[in-house]
Amino acid sequence: MSTTGAHVPDDGAGGGAAVAVAVAGPRRPAWWWWQRRRSFALDVTLAAVSAIECSFEGATFADRTGILTSAGALLGVLVGAVLVLRRRWPVAVVLVSIAMTPAQMGFLLSLVGLYTLAASEVPRRITAALAGMNGFGTMLVAFLQFQDNLRDPDSSTSLRMPLALSVAALMALGLTGPPVLLGLYVRARRRLVESLRERADGLERELELLAEKAAERAERARAEERTRIARDMHDVVAHRVSLMVVHAAALKAVALKDPQKASASAELLGDMGRQALTELRQMLGVLRTAPAPVPAPAAVVRPDTDAEGPSLDRLAALVEESQAAGMGVELTVEGAARPCGARIEATVYRVVQEALTNVHKHAAGAKAVVRLAYRDTEVAVLITNGPSDGSPQTPLPSGGHGLIGMRERVTTHGGGFAAGPTPDGGFRVSAMLPTP
Repeated sequence: MSTTGAHVPDDGAGGGAAVAVAVAGPRRPAWWWWQRRRSFALDVTLAAVSAIECSFEGATFADRTGILTSAGALLGVLVGAVLVLRRRWPVAVVLVSIAMTPAQMGFLLSLVGLYTLAASEVPRRITAALAGMNGFGTMLVAFLQFQDNLRDPDSSTSLRMPLALSVAALMALGLTGPPVLLGLYVRARRRLVESLRERADGLERELELLAEKAAERAERARAEERTRIARDMHDVVAHRVSLMVVHAAALKAVALKDPQKASASAELLGDMGRQALTELRQMLGVLRTAPAPVPAPAAVVRPDTDAEGPSLDRLAALVEESQAAGMGVELTVEGAARPCGARIEATVYRVVQEALTNVHKHAAGAKAVVRLAYRDTEVAVLITNGPSDGSPQTPLPSGGHGLIGMRERVTTHGGGFAAGPTPDGGFRVSAMLPTP
């Protein structure tokens, strides 16, 4: 029978310790099929006690039936020693105890065998069948024995039989029910603990994955924050400094020829420097007071610098600054002006600012046109400039991140961005952003 090889986890001295079985997977036992040495010692002790008990009961049965006493005692020792196999073959142990029921041998063997069988992974229908066979055998033997003990010539047979049957049934129930119920309880408890451990392991793995994802999100948020800060610093500094460099070159050219114009340029240069410092102070102040990103599954809090950033109302002033630096810039507005949201307006402003800065850097003397269009669900801006007119180029440093920064700003808000040269040798920058 294949079920006789069912493995039974260690249950210690009682049923409650069976839940200590490791569920991480099978591991090589050091003592044959025992997981721990104390389990081996327990089974050997139980088998020794059962062998001693069965030897006395075997000798008594042999003396009562006229068999050689030593043979009955030896048979009892062999039968009792079978209990050492209870963890490996619990069905075989119960079958041996059932077979020895007519000889009234193996009280401890029957109790421990039934408990081990119920606590093992043997199917319940087999456990119920063997427990029923054991109980029926015990009841039958007890009934016959009590019927002989209560035999009395003065009493009627109708009274002796119900009494013997009742006592035999109670004895069979008392010797079969408790060990089976205890074994089933231990089995259910062990399964519950194993399921809880598996669930705990699953939750631990999920927490580890969540922690890894949170760390990745925090790192990604930090990288995005660094990129945003670099982009803002570039937009704030590059435009103002570029205009200051252009004005400084013009001031050098007219300083001796037209002192009055040179004085006006110097004053404008100072104003631009102060504006650049003011914007830098505002940005650094926001960065110092804003909370740091928190590495948690929740959304990371970032400083909202765009909320206090420039708006579309300042586009005219931006164009006038470039005109004052000698660039021919024209601003046209299509549609009815309306609020588009602080972030959207700041993004459009920065795109125009960076585009005009690039004209200063790469197309000296070129004329530019800024077109702003208010539409039903979006706001669009187009900046075009022609080729340079051959004027001396003022050397300005360029990091190559202007177009990248503009594209990042626009796409962050779900808009579209395009930039490239025009057929006449100029350059074109366009952006479209959806409005709330």
